[in-house]
Amino acid sequence: MVGKRSGATEPFNRDKIVNGVRRACQGRPVTEDQLAILAQRVEDAIRSRGLGEVPSHEVGLAILGPLRALDEVAYLRFASVYRGFESLDDFEAEISALRAIRDEKWRSAMAELDRERADGRAGDAGDVEAGDGGKAAAWQAAGRNGA
Repeated sequence: MVGKRSGATEPFNRDKIVNGVRRACQGRPVTEDQLAILAQRVEDAIRSRGLGEVPSHEVGLAILGPLRALDEVAYLRFASVYRGFESLDDFEAEISALRAIRDEKWRSAMAELDRERADGRAGDAGDVEAGDGGKAAAWQAAGRNGA
């Protein structure tokens, strides 16, 4: 069950998650299958808590992480409504946080690549052909476009 701010409760409804996230994803390269997977992840996260009732606020929080991983623009749209952004400063702060997360993923991916190189495991045929020593794969792992 989901506890609403009004005090009412209602059964968990995965379709509500899909519909809410779909609006944030409008015009973005996100498929219906990806929306369904996101909703399933949110439902799994909520149910794994083992609580009989979860506040609707926690359902919204459970959406933010998977949506951020799926599409940063859709995440910003959803977060701006969910968290009630009121100024450009709110958007700038959230964009800075997204960049920090992406940069940390980049550093982690590059550190892993360095470890693989040191162990002699780096560079499959695609990396060698690309001539980038695996950097493109690291960029992709970090959620960046391009090399």
